[in-house]
Amino acid sequence: MARVVIVESLKNEILKKFKKESKSIFKLMLSLKDNPNKGKLLGSVGGIVIKELKYKNFRFYFLADGFKLKILSKEALADLLLKFVRMSDKKYQNKVIKEIKEILIKLGPSAFE
Repeated sequence: MARVVIVESLKNEILKKFKKESKSIFKLMLSLKDNPNKGKLLGSVGGIVIKELKYKNFRFYFLADGFKLKILSKEALADLLLKFVRMSDKKYQNKVIKEIKEILIKLGPSAFE
């Protein structure tokens, strides 16, 4: 099973924006523990894969180790970390994806702590 981490700032944003619906969103995010291949591949930076999950008109972006994601053996899945970092609606999708890529290039994945 993969580990799913949701950055604290994103957690707070989801709770503030969706209130009662946030439980469904967190359940969707945590479903990646059993099926880490879910989500649409958006690109990669230095072996880190950027993917998105859709919920209604919103997108939730997460990072994963692209090499481990391809292997998909039981041992690799145990070490796989999926980190949700941002959220956007359809209107700001491209802007947010560009921001994530720029942060990964400049600061690396540790910038999303």
